[in-house]
Amino acid sequence: MTDTSAAKVDGSALTGVSETALLTLQVRASEARRRDSLIDDPMAVELVDKIDFDFAKFGPSRRQDMALRAKGFDLYTRRYLHDHPRATVVALAEGLQTSFYRLDASDVGHEFRWLTVDLPPMIELRGKLLPPSDRVQVCAQSALDFSWMDRVDDSEGVFVTAEGLLMYLQPEEAMSLIAACAQRFPGGQMMFDLPPSWFAWWARHGMRTSLRYKVPPMPFSLSVGELAELTDSVPGVRAVHDLPLPEGRGKVLNALLWTIQRIPVFDPVRPVWTLLEFG
Repeated sequence: MTDTSAAKVDGSALTGVSETALLTLQVRASEARRRDSLIDDPMAVELVDKIDFDFAKFGPSRRQDMALRAKGFDLYTRRYLHDHPRATVVALAEGLQTSFYRLDASDVGHEFRWLTVDLPPMIELRGKLLPPSDRVQVCAQSALDFSWMDRVDDSEGVFVTAEGLLMYLQPEEAMSLIAACAQRFPGGQMMFDLPPSWFAWWARHGMRTSLRYKVPPMPFSLSVGELAELTDSVPGVRAVHDLPLPEGRGKVLNALLWTIQRIPVFDPVRPVWTLLEFG
């Protein structure tokens, strides 16, 4: 009998915020295994099976939020790539997302380029787990080290994703990253997600997903109104779009999502998905 555990890759090098990549991967893979899955993500399933890690520490993995987030980021990235099929997608703090492989299997062609920017331990782990592609480059550094911008070919368009990143930065760091992207990539777009202020407060004061796992602090959040003001406060931001979440599974959930995203009274308490246009 073959010992399959010997072939697994150790995931214990990821700590702090980087460790959340394992949590989101586990939830995405759990969703992808369902017959009625919200996303088709066979690579996520393969990665979970390849990684030697105590995923049970995160608590229940049967939840839709991370799959909905991946589905939404895929949707708007695809829209940009339909109009700019040779563009470069820059995935900041990509973690163990498998977005490139999902998009490459979709209807956007195979000419777009990809740049993964993440810390060295994450880049090393991705290198052990993911199949290589001559269209994927990596930068083993913080997204706040703006030298990664020198690696971006913006001649055919740029779409920057900050999926699950900005909330873990200090406010001045997050705003400096947005401002730098706006200045450097006119004509490009940037998409990011942020929790509501009450959720960020809870994370800063010890939110847990299980008795063994405490969520890292989230210093940064913006309300819908504050995001709308970015066109006036950040040079280079031409338009701000407050994006609706894609449909999930279940009539009650979808009715709730529809309601909180369309009635202004809920704006201060709901998460935001934002698309910025630069120009």
